[in-house]
Amino acid sequence: MANNEESRGLKSLFDWFANRRKSGSTSLERQEREIADGLWHKCSKCSVLAYTKDLKANQMVCTECGHHNRVDSDERIRQLIDHNTWKPLDEHLRPTDPLEFRDRKLYSDRLRETQDKIGLIDAVRTGLGQINGLPIALGVMDFRFMGGSMGSVVGERLTRMIEQATQRRYPVVIVCTSGGARMQEGMLSLMQMAKISAALQRHKDARLLYVPVLTNPTTGGVTASFAMLGDIILAEPKATIGFAGRRVIEQTLREKLPDDFQTAEDLLLHGFVDDIVPRTQLKNTLAQLIALHQPVLTTPQMVLWETMSLTSTAAE
Repeated sequence: MANNEESRGLKSLFDWFANRRKSGSTSLERQEREIADGLWHKCSKCSVLAYTKDLKANQMVCTECGHHNRVDSDERIRQLIDHNTWKPLDEHLRPTDPLEFRDRKLYSDRLRETQDKIGLIDAVRTGLGQINGLPIALGVMDFRFMGGSMGSVVGERLTRMIEQATQRRYPVVIVCTSGGARMQEGMLSLMQMAKISAALQRHKDARLLYVPVLTNPTTGGVTASFAMLGDIILAEPKATIGFAGRRVIEQTLREKLPDDFQTAEDLLLHGFVDDIVPRTQLKNTLAQLIALHQPVLTTPQMVLWETMSLTSTAAE
């Protein structure tokens, strides 16, 4: 009889622990559902929960540890461009599949699925706008679209935007985030590097400002071309910036790389980046740079001489 009571007590104890474990998992699922609803955001670095509304007000920068969460092109444009001044360019340009490329699925199907999922035609948005009242031509890459890879449409949009900026004598800012060239377009993708670089050279010959902003991550063919051709190169804190991947380099060199290798801070130390600017200060920093580099209209020599003569006469 005693054994039966003991066994019942032991069983009830097991049941109690099982119920506790079950209720714990249920509360965890409930918590995950609440987080997934978009009300709260868990920082991937410090694991602190933040109210999503407050995080967006701080431009998706963690108030606890300063981690810069990735933002899409829409959010980036809202952060940088003055309200009601954004005029998009070349939104009609659409990618095609000239090589009829296929990996796990057809490239044309992959394009269609990505376009339907995130509502973008390709991995960059370009347009004209104002930053603190100053005119600017802005290109913003979006990592959600096939890793921000540089295809023909990305190259064509950026080239046309730069040419428009050169004609209007606007400064150019490109917010870079990319895994590099788009392999599904082969050589056509690699050609965009030269095309954009040529447009930037003409922009430079016109004595106009170009500022790339390197965000996490900026790699591959984008780093090897327009991301590193700026008059002043800015980067966000802790951004991964490089050409080849870390693992490829380690296997080639057969040695362990430092933990801060290919970070914005390491590139600043070695002179590849001019400054690291937190996202909350980026708009004002760009506005200051643009204001300092406004093109100066030269006064014709005859007009200048007449002005000096009038000044001398008035002084007499």
